[in-house]
Amino acid sequence: MPEASPYSPTNANPLPRVLQRVVNWQPDQHPLWTRLLMAVAITGLLAWLRIALAPAESGGRFITFTLAAAFATLYGGFRAGMLSTVMGIAVINFVMIKPYLSAAFTNPTEALWLNLWHLVAQLVVVGSIGLMQSKNRELREATAEIHRSAQQLEDTFEQSATGMAHSHIGGEWIRINKTYCDIVGYTKAEMLTMHFRDFTHADDLGRDMHQLQRTLNNEINHYTFEKRYIHRKGHVVWVDLTISLVRKSDGEPDYLIAVVQDISARKKTEQALRTSEQLLRQAHELAGLASWQADIGATRFVTLANSHQFLGLPGGEFTGEQLLELTHPDDRARALQLWTLALQGKATYQIEYRLLFNGEERWFSVRADFERDANGRAVRALGVTRDITDRKRTDMEIHQLNASLEQRIQTRTEALKAAYDELESYSYAVAHDLRSPLRIINGFAQALQEDMPDLGGESLSHLQRIRSASKKMGELIDGLLTLSQFSRGELQRKPVNLGGIAARLLREFADAEPQRRVRWQIDPGLQAMADPTLIEALMQNLLHNAWKYTARTENAFVRVHADNVEGQRWFTVSDNGAGFDMARAAKLFQPFQRLHLPNEFSGIGIGLATSLRIVQRHGGELKASAVPGEGATFRFTLSARAAD
Repeated sequence: MPEASPYSPTNANPLPRVLQRVVNWQPDQHPLWTRLLMAVAITGLLAWLRIALAPAESGGRFITFTLAAAFATLYGGFRAGMLSTVMGIAVINFVMIKPYLSAAFTNPTEALWLNLWHLVAQLVVVGSIGLMQSKNRELREATAEIHRSAQQLEDTFEQSATGMAHSHIGGEWIRINKTYCDIVGYTKAEMLTMHFRDFTHADDLGRDMHQLQRTLNNEINHYTFEKRYIHRKGHVVWVDLTISLVRKSDGEPDYLIAVVQDISARKKTEQALRTSEQLLRQAHELAGLASWQADIGATRFVTLANSHQFLGLPGGEFTGEQLLELTHPDDRARALQLWTLALQGKATYQIEYRLLFNGEERWFSVRADFERDANGRAVRALGVTRDITDRKRTDMEIHQLNASLEQRIQTRTEALKAAYDELESYSYAVAHDLRSPLRIINGFAQALQEDMPDLGGESLSHLQRIRSASKKMGELIDGLLTLSQFSRGELQRKPVNLGGIAARLLREFADAEPQRRVRWQIDPGLQAMADPTLIEALMQNLLHNAWKYTARTENAFVRVHADNVEGQRWFTVSDNGAGFDMARAAKLFQPFQRLHLPNEFSGIGIGLATSLRIVQRHGGELKASAVPGEGATFRFTLSARAAD
């Protein structure tokens, strides 16, 4: 009898198989009562062995039942393991600690902590084993699903009603399904020895190779077009071909995916449909119209079925010279040029021009199709002519009305602009003229206070209120002048570094208030084409607000950055300061409107109104968002949004 091989199944190490069965064990496939009963049996067996082999009160009591819980969990899952844990705790406390079979403990606190610690340890052990079993089950299910998906993909490829193939970049086939082979009439073995050029129609090969090269050059990801294959039996097969390129992880071309659908039947149907549509279209157009045919060689035009009567033409037959004589002098050259191009196949003959009948000018729409010989020369023309005189007259009336309307709109726009300029000038003049009497009021109030140092009580209070009100009015007038200043003058766009402006302004704010600790972040690359003076004022307003409204914020932070959204460059100034209620945001950009009380933050409410004017002058948008107590964000563009 030959000696058994050390690698034969009978002599193989059984441990890996046992471990594999333990790993693949699925407790949920067995009834719960069986798993719980097995947990009881395992726990009881190990308890008996522990008591039989060593005194009950010797060490290792908890370890024995930890092992029992582990075995119970491996066989029966989490619930079986927890049952074994509870049984183990009961056996330890009632059977293995004196006095036996009682709940009396010499040190209850110590017993409580030992049992609690054992329970926590058991939860970790049992939970870990249960989690391992759950993950292992999920892994098995995922693996099975992957195998099923792979098989489905393979079946989809092989059994697809559409031709499918994978090929190397050079055109050698990697795999090809039966449908593809059936389309061209070759067996799979024959196809694997061929190149797609071998059965591609010669007239379509150049276009195919051109598109393939564009795909390899990464100009396009895929391409689709209709092409012709030459069947093994010699006839043409029309197909709809889609080629997609699969690239490697480094971007280099890997292989091609070809999807081919036989559209020969559809092509025949389309050809028949085009013929029917042409006949139907001509029949429809001939109804109530002047239809005609022309002998190109004889340059003779003949109307069909006396249809010239519907248009009041003087006769049913014309020579080319007679038609030219009837054509309006201003339209003759254009009509003759288009007719010549149409005869050469370089243009479609569809034209509107005027004919003169007994001195009356009438408009006609003319369309013609040409029949050509084998050499492409036009031999006959079929056409229709329709009288569009009424439509032309209506079009001319509409054109005249539109011209008149545009003139009225232009006049109205100029009037509105003049009124707006006058209003701006008036506002500037009023604000400027108000400053002189205001200075007088403030000056006399100050002089009165200086001349009467003993003045006190209610009189002094009235005097101070006069000076405070005149100061407030001066600030309002300055605001009006600022608005007027930024609404006038010519916009001068130049390269502007918004990041540099922001950094300089924030340093100035920090120098002016050295006691404040404010962090700021300015992203690089904040460049724009804008008016430098206006942008300086815009950034001054937005950053001053950010600095002002973070005065009561610990760890104050200001950020200036930009984003591209739908092709628009949006610049952003954000802070983590006081913020504001968005329900009142409608007043945010209105002059002299404030969202905070004067005793909270200083200001007159002109900065954001000025900022909006500056952004609008650049053709941009200014938007704001905020959360009370969390800060505010202002986003703006400096150019009009591109048309879709």
